[in-house]
Parts: sequence; structure tokens; C-alpha cells
Amino acid sequence: MLATLKKLKLRILASLFFVLPILSFSSLASIEPKNYQKYHEQINKAENFIGEEEFPEALKVYNEIFNSFDFVFVKDYKIAAQLALFLKDKKTALEIIKKGIAGGWDIKSLNKNQYLSKLQDDPLWEGNKEAYFELRKKYEDRINHGLRSEVHEMFKMDQKKARGALFRIGDQAKEKYAMKKFAPHSEIQLKKFIKILEDQGYPGEQLIGNNFWMSTILSHHNSISKDYVIRDSLYNFIKPKLIEAIWKGQISPYEFAMIDDWYLSVSSGGIQTGYGFLNPPLSSQLAETDSLRKRIGLRSIELRNKLVDVENKTGMNFYLPDWIEGKINIE
Repeated sequence: MLATLKKLKLRILASLFFVLPILSFSSLASIEPKNYQKYHEQINKAENFIGEEEFPEALKVYNEIFNSFDFVFVKDYKIAAQLALFLKDKKTALEIIKKGIAGGWDIKSLNKNQYLSKLQDDPLWEGNKEAYFELRKKYEDRINHGLRSEVHEMFKMDQKKARGALFRIGDQAKEKYAMKKFAPHSEIQLKKFIKILEDQGYPGEQLIGNNFWMSTILSHHNSISKDYVIRDSLYNFIKPKLIEAIWKGQISPYEFAMIDDWYLSVSSGGIQTGYGFLNPPLSSQLAETDSLRKRIGLRSIELRNKLVDVENKTGMNFYLPDWIEGKINIE
């Protein structure tokens, strides 16, 4: 237990200076929000098919999602395009890539996907390159650039303040800095965030095209210290609103899990079962961990581990949350 608490303490301090590894705007606001609980249920259905290596069935589910929802998380286009290519359907893969670009899939990220690189020799790829800027404009017209700039500034301020911990020597000095300097700054940030959340919604991928700036700010707030997190009322006020934002498609279950995992781990001193990212679950806690995940539309531990196996077998990249590598081991 002492070793676990020491590991958690080091993670808390480290979190203060490392980024945790995310239509026009006016018309987007007029769209009737669809229930993204159904979206995430369908994603889990598709991923279960992938885990069983039933790839045509998985691709069919993804295409149903693309035809049913106005906003699609870019990672789901990325996965579906790879599935189509794996099934040797280059035309469908390229069509999905076009949809992804219009949804925010940028050329840098596209070129990084090694599995899709073989498409670049296909004559149809040139058509994608020619259409890129026109498709990209659809994405640029959709997001709220003013809000994006505001949240990016908040993120940069958060990082600057967190770097102050680097100049403190020893755990006690770092903890004192976290409480005396970082906590007041973080409270100002969260009050700004609450206003954004209530006026415009959660500033994530759907609204500003970024899925980690705000979740990093919130994760840092939840990792200041055990005593602080237990006393804090801001996150308890925000949490139900974040869950509402999941069902509006404004924040992904993965982002929320990262934020809430910090709260659960820090407030309990590493004892309370979380989502399995910060602390691998005990076998006796696995059902509770999977229950937490299910409540927010997140895949089970078993399914995640199956997807890792399929990645290793096929070479595809399923864009699993990158703040933990590979399988989540059960202790």
C-alpha cells in the first residue's frame, strides 16, 4: 500500500508539468443534438466485431454511424478507413478518408498512419490530395475559432503555471507550490470553463477541434493533492455537466475517463477503483471498473485488450487512449 501511495504521489506531481496525452459554427448550434449514448453503443458493437475479427460486420456498423450522426469523432473515420483497406476495398477507404478530412482529419495525422500509406500509390489518392483543401474548409467553417483561441490560451497558461513546479526541489516544495500557486490559478481557470460550458457547451473536438486542451486542465485540477481534491467543490459541480456533454457528443468517454480517473485516484489515495488507466485494476475490482466504463459508453478492459491483440496481428491502429500503452494488465 505504501508503494502504491508513493507511486500516486509522484504521478500527481508529474501531472503538474506534463501534458496528458483528442457546417459552420452558427449552423452547428442549430442542429438538434442526437443522443450519443446510442453512438457509443454502436462503436462498442463495431469494436466487439473487430475483437472477434469479423471485419466486414464492423465496417458495416461504422458506415451506419456515419450516415446517422451529424458529428463523428475523427478516430472513428480513421479506424473505418483501415478496415476498408484491410478488406481490400480501396474505393470505400478513400471515401471514408474524405469524410474524415471534412470532419477534421488533418494531412499530418493522415500521413502518420502507416497502415494507410500503401494507398498513396493508388491513382485515386491524387483525387484526395486535390480535394483536401476544399474538404478541410468544411471543417474550418464548422468549428468555433474564437472559442478555440480562448481555450488554447487557457491551456498555455496552465502549462506555464505547471512548469513552475520544475524549479522546486523536493516533494514538499513541489506540494507547497501546487497548493499556494497552482490551486488558485486552477480555480480561476475552472470558473472560466464553467461559463463556457454553460453558455456554449464542452470545448472539445466537436466545438473547437481539439480533444485534450481542456481535459488536461481539468486533469491537472484533479491532481493537485489529496486534501485539496477532497475539499474541492468545483469538480463536483462540473462532473454531471461533463456526463451530459458525453451524451451530446461534445466530449468522448476517453477524455472524461482521464479526468475522472485522476479525481477517483487522488481523492482516495489510490484505493478507489477507477477506469483502469492510472492504476491497473485488481481482479477483485474488475467488475467495478467495467461498470464505471459502461456507464459512460467506454469499452470493457477485456475488449481493449482484444483490440491490442488485433492491432498487433494486423498492423492496424485503433487509436486507443495513448496515456497507457498496450494492454491494461489485471493485477
